[in-house]
Amino acid sequence: MRCSAFTVVYDACVLYPAPLRDFLMWLGMTGQFRARWSAQIHDEWKRNLLINRPDLTAGQLDRTSELMDQAIPGALVSGYEDLIAGLTLPDPSDRHVLAAAIRCNASVIVTFNERDFPDEVLAGFGIEAQHPDVLVDNLFDLDQAAVVSAAQRQRHTLKHPPIDVDRYLEILLKQGMVQTCKSLSLYRSIL
Repeated sequence: MRCSAFTVVYDACVLYPAPLRDFLMWLGMTGQFRARWSAQIHDEWKRNLLINRPDLTAGQLDRTSELMDQAIPGALVSGYEDLIAGLTLPDPSDRHVLAAAIRCNASVIVTFNERDFPDEVLAGFGIEAQHPDVLVDNLFDLDQAAVVSAAQRQRHTLKHPPIDVDRYLEILLKQGMVQTCKSLSLYRSIL
């Protein structure tokens, strides 16, 4: 697998919804970028998911995060904790995400909460916040085949029940992936 030096950190909010988390994982395995997160980011998405989904268990989510860590070796960022206190963001609870991004030399924080990561703060570290739809749109411009392949792989693993292409695109659309769905719909015959 090829591996780009371009590094992104996934914020907890994009790992919370399973369909988007799964798609981002498949994209991360394309080698078009290095996907990164931290144990603290894992803890945040799992904690919030357990609050809203009492049908899930901590053990199930721990297994998911372990599989994520195995699927993309080196994705787990550590050694960033000493940076947190020196960072200023609108929501202090987001500083750990920026600290992890700084530690792993990320160029992008993938998040739905772009306003929580102001350009004027991130620019000083050479980082920008991007909505996941923007990330995928940019990747689509660079390598359509990699994005389509990630979508194919994700859809083909959904077997209980099987998901047809229209339903798959509808699921991504519900995750706010508007441009991604427009682009992928051009390839619906091979998805």
